[in-house]
Amino acid sequence: MQNRLEQLIQTHNIILFDAECVLCSAWAGFMIKHDVEYLFKLVSVQSNIGQQLLTYCHLPTDHFETMVLLENGQCYTESNAFLRIIQRLDSPYASLKYARVIPKVIRDFAYRRIALNRYRLFGQNEQCYRVTPETQQHFLLDEVCT
Repeated sequence: MQNRLEQLIQTHNIILFDAECVLCSAWAGFMIKHDVEYLFKLVSVQSNIGQQLLTYCHLPTDHFETMVLLENGQCYTESNAFLRIIQRLDSPYASLKYARVIPKVIRDFAYRRIALNRYRLFGQNEQCYRVTPETQQHFLLDEVCT
């Protein structure tokens, strides 16, 4: 299984997201709509592979405070993950990459405020994000939650 995990990490740009979070699931929907070149694969942190990828990134597997991007074997979190993802999308979204001029400490502070309050502000899904035949090519695996 470790060889398979390493292969997935080296082969794909992977976005880990909290499939129980309404905001995070909306982000997954945004990526499905706007990642028309299939540059990224989505994986929920609740899935078995998501748990393994969190461990790979040395992140907690029991509570989720950030979206994670695995790109070329590197783990990116918080505002860096968001900006690395958004810069690969077409305009007008790619222009958000210029937010890098804002100091990281300020960007990550804002990111954490939203992330830590996301369930209270946006709600929590009763069920995990549902992968459909139309969206499955955006996901690393069919499994979203275990």
